[in-house]
Amino acid sequence: MLKIADRIAQLGTETAFAVSGEAAVFAQAGNKVYPFHLGDINLPTPGTVIEGSMKAIQDGKTGYCPNTGIPQLREVLAEDINAARGTHYTMENIAIQPGGKPTIGKFIMALMNPGDEVLYPNPGYPIYESQIEFHGGVAVPYTYCEGKDNFEFDMDALEKSITSKTRLLILNDLQNPMGAECNDAEFGRLAELVLQHDLYVLCDEAYFDMRYEGKSKSFASMPGLEERCVILYTFSKKFAMTGWRLGASVGPKEIIEVIAKINVNDESCSNHFIQYGAIAGLTGDQTEVKAILQTLKDRRDAAVDILNSIDGITCFRPNATFYLFPNVTGLMQRKAIDDYESLRKTVLHETGVSFCTRLHFGRPLPDEKTFYIRLAYSGIDLDQIAEGLGKFKNWAA
Repeated sequence: MLKIADRIAQLGTETAFAVSGEAAVFAQAGNKVYPFHLGDINLPTPGTVIEGSMKAIQDGKTGYCPNTGIPQLREVLAEDINAARGTHYTMENIAIQPGGKPTIGKFIMALMNPGDEVLYPNPGYPIYESQIEFHGGVAVPYTYCEGKDNFEFDMDALEKSITSKTRLLILNDLQNPMGAECNDAEFGRLAELVLQHDLYVLCDEAYFDMRYEGKSKSFASMPGLEERCVILYTFSKKFAMTGWRLGASVGPKEIIEVIAKINVNDESCSNHFIQYGAIAGLTGDQTEVKAILQTLKDRRDAAVDILNSIDGITCFRPNATFYLFPNVTGLMQRKAIDDYESLRKTVLHETGVSFCTRLHFGRPLPDEKTFYIRLAYSGIDLDQIAEGLGKFKNWAA
């Protein structure tokens, strides 16, 4: 009788894909679905990337390449990251990855021993929690609270969670699912805690370039922190390359060498010819990249305006990411719905609007009294946003 390894019981998943599957079944039955559930992008990859990749294929770049990535990409990426963040990386600080996600597990494997405690955001990307526990660590959540214009760190609670066993901090600034970002005061206090308690930090900057107003800042650029941070970089968002699977781990040389060794064990190397497409994307004309941002900004504004017009819903207008995390507590009270799944399934079946809820982004924390849903607007066109959320508004009324 087959017996699956015990460790697999500690491995979580992204339950948002289950929502996607349920929506697909609903659509196959002939129903219209408005897909706000997954953070995929339904916009074309810029032509510069496609042309650069196709040329590389024609030039025979279809075999193995260095396990850290081709030197040309690592050099260009270091220059691009330094220009945007004020850091001092070279190609030796970069290991190319098959997407952004692999950096999470490899950072944890490189720096965490079984029994170590790791601070991670909750609500947050569920793979943090999954990878910490799968590798034998103790996942310690920290959370956010509603501020004036966006969600803010519950900094006091985070500080109280630090113990002598705390080893790592996972920081997802420009955060999925909330769209929250750190202000200067939060960065300053976090920096003090990291240095005081000798922590190492995963800076998940997947949405660093998905910004509509202002300028993104990196925690790694804070004094004394470049040597304590590993940046998760991905080409998926900025260049609409979610299915191309290309990203990078960026950080201290000693840590990157360990991650490169894990690369050899896990996947040998990242796709060869796509890396040439990434070079073309970074160094070529940025008109199409800017157009992606403008399209997403228009979608954000339309969705936020409709959501805030619904009785019982309040929604921030985040400056970055392509996610909204509206508070639906009042709506659920008014509709006499007392659990997330009843709300999600009722809305799907009565309006076709498919979204995730707070439950898809980490285990609920004790004493949560407010309810939130998450809408991704990266994979749905502007007219469909208006149509779908219009139906949602009519249902809510």
